[in-house]
Amino acid sequence: MPATDIDAMAAELVSTTEAAAAIGNTAAVSQCLVEWRHTAEIHADPDLYRALTTQPLDDFGPVTRPEEH
Repeated sequence: MPATDIDAMAAELVSTTEAAAAIGNTAAVSQCLVEWRHTAEIHADPDLYRALTTQPLDDFGPVTRPEEH
């Protein structure tokens, strides 16, 4: 991963760990690590990285409001 992402990951992990410790629930720490692992996987695969960073996202237009029943 680029150094800026590593710095962001470290900062997020520290703040998430502190918050998790404050409430006594470490589930958010696990989720944080999973998300950053996926980020690292994207950076490790040049084709995937290119696909996710260079192709424009399609806009499928406005969404109509569902009918109420």
